[in-house]
Amino acid sequence: MTHDNTTNDSAPRDPNFNPEAAADGVRLQKVLASAGVASRRVSEDLITSGRVRVNGKVVTELGRRVHPETDQVAVDNVAVQLDTTRRYLMLNKPVGVVSSMQDESGRPDLREFTDQFDERLFNVGRLDAQTSGLLILTNDGDLAHVLAHPSFGVSKTYIAKVEGRVSPQTIGQLQSGIELDDGPIHADRARILTTPPGGGYSMVELTLHSGRNRIVRRMLDAVGHPVVDLVRRQFGPLNLGTLQQGAVRELTRDELGQLLTVSRQAPTARPDTE
Repeated sequence: MTHDNTTNDSAPRDPNFNPEAAADGVRLQKVLASAGVASRRVSEDLITSGRVRVNGKVVTELGRRVHPETDQVAVDNVAVQLDTTRRYLMLNKPVGVVSSMQDESGRPDLREFTDQFDERLFNVGRLDAQTSGLLILTNDGDLAHVLAHPSFGVSKTYIAKVEGRVSPQTIGQLQSGIELDDGPIHADRARILTTPPGGGYSMVELTLHSGRNRIVRRMLDAVGHPVVDLVRRQFGPLNLGTLQQGAVRELTRDELGQLLTVSRQAPTARPDTE
């Protein structure tokens, strides 16, 4: 995890902290070291410099004990996962694989990517069989709920190869909103990546937080540019990067911290529940 040298002297201390209630926990610096944040000595320095929060409150006492199963810890405002039984993977799902752990029709499913792990993993959200790209696999149900449910507003970015020459006016239409059979929809952001002068195929990038079925394909079809190829490149703070199609890897500590931070900061409800 990357740390800056900013302290949190102005952040609130926890006035409700009860030393007796926490006495049966684990020392904070030991928990940080076990989570791989830093050595125990460096973790002590992080605590005394006011860079560690427990349940949203700055902690500077080295004697503070926490319960890894229930307490939320952050360093430099980036969440730390204390539960070492949780696993978080990034998969670049290939075309032709359904987003299911067991497909009843016998089609290729996600088991080929999870069988190597002991934990019972599941996918966060879905990509249709003909869409490739970033899919998160985890055994963290709380995180999965926040990331997958559109009411929490976690954004996803797609790159689409579409038929025809996409105009700036079409991009404006996608961002201002269009009407589909199941209601209105708009992209949070949209831009043209490449467009041929004489027609052919264009490349466009769309970012949106809707979880409606095949929404990107339906949006582009509605504006007259059917999708030829579709890839999800980003999911929240995660980027597919150079991960090859069909490859799976563990999230880095920084990636996990960013993802957990998004999850913990998510509001309990949003008016937009697409």
